Amino acid sequence: MFAKELPVGWPKGKKLAVSVNIMCEAWTDDAAPGIGPMGNPLKPGFLDTQARSWAEYGINIGAHRLLDIIGEAGVPCGTYASGIIAEKWPELLKRIDREGHFIGAHSWMQNTLPVYLEPEDEAAQLKRGVELFSDVIGKRPEGFASPRGTPSAHTCELLVENGFKWHIDHFNSDLPYLMETKKGPLAIVPFTMEVNDLPLYMRFGNPPEVFSQTLRRIVENYSEIGSPPAVLDITAHAHVFGRPFGAIEIKAAIDIVKNVDWIWMTTHQELAELVYPK
Repeated sequence: MFAKELPVGWPKGKKLAVSVNIMCEAWTDDAAPGIGPMGNPLKPGFLDTQARSWAEYGINIGAHRLLDIIGEAGVPCGTYASGIIAEKWPELLKRIDREGHFIGAHSWMQNTLPVYLEPEDEAAQLKRGVELFSDVIGKRPEGFASPRGTPSAHTCELLVENGFKWHIDHFNSDLPYLMETKKGPLAIVPFTMEVNDLPLYMRFGNPPEVFSQTLRRIVENYSEIGSPPAVLDITAHAHVFGRPFGAIEIKAAIDIVKNVDWIWMTTHQELAELVYPK
């Protein structure tokens, strides 16, 4: 059921629940991002080595820069990481966990979307990621995000079967709600795209400052639409806004919201706990 009332535990007087998210994404050795900074795509069948090198910046530098900024700002944060990172770059996950941020699963790798997988293959990738996360940080991921936000018809049930508690591949509500699947309950935390570097900067070609300008416009004018309770995400992909031009905007965005008295700085994990059965 979609949420029509504030869930129990939502702080009194808070209208917007703002979550800062870092997406840490990786691809298999034979693949590269479908979106990159070069406008001329390669011929089919050729590996885009430029896009691949560009993406690896996120793991090597971008994620660490964003974690530094968030640590200095003193705000809560959540992360989602491709399962393959646990295999190839475990020290990044160890740092995220050590600094107290949750690590949600972001599929096994970015070049395979759940919607394209057969149920048994999707289940196998989920299990592989859960096991590796457990090996690296000593805990299982409880939240999940698909590449492109595009789950399969089986994803929700497979998540429940594999011990997940929340899912963010849903864009149909302002507030978190509980989904009942055939396998059990799953908390749904709606994921917002208005302040997200991939659509704003990479897809639509806006200058980077549109990121913080969009957020400022929402905050400064929210009372004009009645200040409805809702969730709002500030989302950066480590390989995109982990670069200096983007990091400037992440810092600016956090500064806009972190001391507003009617904004609740929270995480997807906290939002999920409001609706997940105790």
